Amino acid sequence: MSQNGTVNEGTDSNGVPNQVATGWDVTRWQARLDGLLATHHVPGAALAVLAGGEIHELASGVLHTGTGVEVTTDSVFQIGSVSKGYTATLVVLLAEAGKLDLDAPVVDVLPDFAVADPEASRTITVRQLLNHTSGIEGDYVNDTGRGDDCLARYVQGAKSVGLTNPPGVTMSYSSTAYNILGRIVEVLTGKTWDEALQELIFAPLGLGHTMTLPEEVLRFRAAMGHMGDPGVDPVPTPVWNMLPRSAGPYGGISATAADVARFARLFIDGGTAPDGTRVMSAEAVEAMLNREVEMPDQWFLGAHWGLGWGLFEWDGVRGFGHDGSTFGQLAYLRAIPEKGIAIALLTNGGGAAPKVFETLCRELTAELAGVTMPEFGPADEELAVDTAPFVGSYRREGFLMTVTDRPADEGVLQVKYEGTDSLKGTFEPLFWNLFPVSDTPSKTVFAGRRNAKDGWIPVVFYALPGGARYVHFGVRATAKAKAAAEAA
Repeated sequence: MSQNGTVNEGTDSNGVPNQVATGWDVTRWQARLDGLLATHHVPGAALAVLAGGEIHELASGVLHTGTGVEVTTDSVFQIGSVSKGYTATLVVLLAEAGKLDLDAPVVDVLPDFAVADPEASRTITVRQLLNHTSGIEGDYVNDTGRGDDCLARYVQGAKSVGLTNPPGVTMSYSSTAYNILGRIVEVLTGKTWDEALQELIFAPLGLGHTMTLPEEVLRFRAAMGHMGDPGVDPVPTPVWNMLPRSAGPYGGISATAADVARFARLFIDGGTAPDGTRVMSAEAVEAMLNREVEMPDQWFLGAHWGLGWGLFEWDGVRGFGHDGSTFGQLAYLRAIPEKGIAIALLTNGGGAAPKVFETLCRELTAELAGVTMPEFGPADEELAVDTAPFVGSYRREGFLMTVTDRPADEGVLQVKYEGTDSLKGTFEPLFWNLFPVSDTPSKTVFAGRRNAKDGWIPVVFYALPGGARYVHFGVRATAKAKAAAEAA
């Protein structure tokens, strides 16, 4: 889209001729994107769709509501945790080159690696870091400065980080684990994580609008984050980014939507770049998309986890993807390899941005791939659930979840989510009302939302093999605190 709001059908954001495939209706999808942003109060977004062997780009809205600068297809957004897919790819490439054994303990390559649990420190494997089964507390943030030693210092600081669960027994999303993976990349390549990305991924794939450092972002039109509840016009965030450089491997990449789609294409094309250059083997691609772990929550990012990607299956067709969020920016990627489809949506905020993505993804995959994206919500018929086992407190480092009963018309349970320990008072407590979805001997699933304008999110109560009770919420496992009588 040009700066005056017209669709650019000449070249894409990398200057490549934009050959629109038969069946891709630019005008209709542009109108759809424009309308969804307006309806849901999202300031701006860029959409890239790989279909028919071509990447089609659209842009809508403004980069910053205070300046009114329009979003264009070459605008750069923060992609947050979608960055984890890039870090995972680096690690798998190093394993493919024989420099790393994914099933060996982390200490074999990082002898100084340790967390608060001595046994876990000795046994956690690289694979467990990749598929989020390490049990390492996932939200450890440590600004170790802008120097090239930031990840080395981060790993040193992680020695006090605890576990959410014993390694290998359940999936719990861990950004901390991905920074440790970033450090492994540095040790094995002799380069910074940023340099390794450029050499092994960005350059071979021609990702000229993908970068990791703020000074690189400043070369391009950059999106500003915005904050606000669903249904209201959001306001610009006070700063462009709150993530330190040490957060790079788990969330520090910025890119255009088209470049994100180009990266996803690597896995659709079996490991080759568009010019035919082999970047990774087809076997390595399949390994990353192999079901490693079944998710307690089957909906949020997929039913299973692979090596870096959430994995789903819609109408029997396999796909992969990831979401990302930073300070006021949200990013989404979904891809269906056997259909040759990838969808990347980058947004600069608004509480209802997830609804924009869900709507577009459902419509695009139905039309272009012929598959139905499942919907998630409460059971159609009233479902009687014994809620007593779930009431109580659930705690992990920095976060406390308190589950209480509710009147039936307000959901059967309520979750209060607040900061604790080092995060105490850093944000206002949040509340979700929970409605039953399903109840089986192994787990009980609820759909939660804060209000009628919110989308539904899964909240899953389950027990580990040893009997310890957990809740899976936001793809993180959190243990139930023992009652005083039980603890005594």
